[in-house]
Amino acid sequence: MAAGSLLTLLDDIASILDDVSILSKKAAAKTAGVLGDDLALNAQQVSGVVSSRELPVVWAVAKGSFVNKLILVPLALLISAFAPWAVTPLLMIGGLYLCFEGCEKLAHLFFHHEKKTPQEAAQKIRDLAAKPPETESEAERVKGAVRTDFVLSAEIIAITLGIVAAEDFTRQLVVLSVIAIVMTVGVYGLVAGIVKFDDAGLYLSERSGAVLRSLGRAILWFAPWLMKSLSIAGTAAMFLVGGGIITHGIPPLHHAIEEAAHAVGQPLAAVIPALLNGISGLVAGTVVLLIFNGIRKLRGRSSHP
Repeated sequence: MAAGSLLTLLDDIASILDDVSILSKKAAAKTAGVLGDDLALNAQQVSGVVSSRELPVVWAVAKGSFVNKLILVPLALLISAFAPWAVTPLLMIGGLYLCFEGCEKLAHLFFHHEKKTPQEAAQKIRDLAAKPPETESEAERVKGAVRTDFVLSAEIIAITLGIVAAEDFTRQLVVLSVIAIVMTVGVYGLVAGIVKFDDAGLYLSERSGAVLRSLGRAILWFAPWLMKSLSIAGTAAMFLVGGGIITHGIPPLHHAIEEAAHAVGQPLAAVIPALLNGISGLVAGTVVLLIFNGIRKLRGRSSHP
């Protein structure tokens, strides 16, 4: 009897672990798009810190990220238990936010160029020379990075919750916890490597061997391009992930994209859904950005009669 109960327990545990493994892989694949943006944003937050303080800052932000997950995972479980109907709307809101943020980046890149006359530019240079701008304190950097992490962590947890929403409490808890831990360790481990990448290049460039010096110079040349590439990948991921969430929340649009993928056949069938999701995300983000800017202008006019 006892042996039978033990075997049943072990079978249940093995079944749960097997399900958790499958669900975790699925969640990791879905949230990988947010990872690029998370990496780029956090690496940018830490850039500019004194070299000796880069890793302590990354560690401080990582601890803040763990605290964010400790808040978000129980909150996600509560939503799943008492308001499961809210999962899809929350995912849609998160997707719209990602698309809006991506469009805001593009708008700043293409349209928000500050125009100055030569006299104004010269005056600004004199002002900066007379009084250098105050650098952002380490605590402020950490606080800003943790706030950014909270938004992206909420998106990761929301996407994961959407995948495990139909599972029982135990599987939801384990999968959400696994994704929270793996994503945090993975992101900030990579961020630590990225921010020290140029230091490694500088170290190698000062070695005695010609090969090591050449490698160091190559790393120093490549480091800025790496940051730019991460930023571009992160922006693209916003539209792909956010657009995918939005289209999945609108069944007719989701089915239309699936039909379009089947119609073109292989090998484009794998590319078309991502492309259409990205376009949908760009359109949705543009609409939200226009509404947001319109409301901001109206508020500005009302406060300045």
